[in-house]
Amino acid sequence: MKVDYVNPFLNATINVLETMAFVRPQQNGKPYLKKREDLTKADVTGIIGLTGHERGSIAVSFSKKCILRIIKGMLGEEKCYIDTEVRDAAGELTNMIAGDGRRILSSMGYNFEASIPTVIVGPNHYIEHTTKGSIIVIPFKIEDNPFFVEACFEK
Repeated sequence: MKVDYVNPFLNATINVLETMAFVRPQQNGKPYLKKREDLTKADVTGIIGLTGHERGSIAVSFSKKCILRIIKGMLGEEKCYIDTEVRDAAGELTNMIAGDGRRILSSMGYNFEASIPTVIVGPNHYIEHTTKGSIIVIPFKIEDNPFFVEACFEK
């Protein structure tokens, strides 16, 4: 997997969350390869397919506390559980991250199109990426609340 493809989405994640939710994401450990059968360590995931220069997908998985903290920053509302509004926000954040990452990639000569994001809710759920390439996971946190960015590309 080309690092050139992954880093723009990591930068986009930080940029979108700082801009939209007024929170400061920090990397929370080293990136690692995930086995396809492994479940995520999160409660809500937005996943978006990519086509064009190469096929792939990006997933952003939030712990319950993390997504609720982001919602508080975005909307100024205290939420106690993952409802429709929180699910919609996770999908829209994934869409914004994919869009910003694609913008960065385009400036590097890599053009990608994105699908409509899908949102998965539930503790420790399974994420199915659109290609059979390696899945790299980059752990982040906001305050002490974890979230994860996964990238999977065909080659």
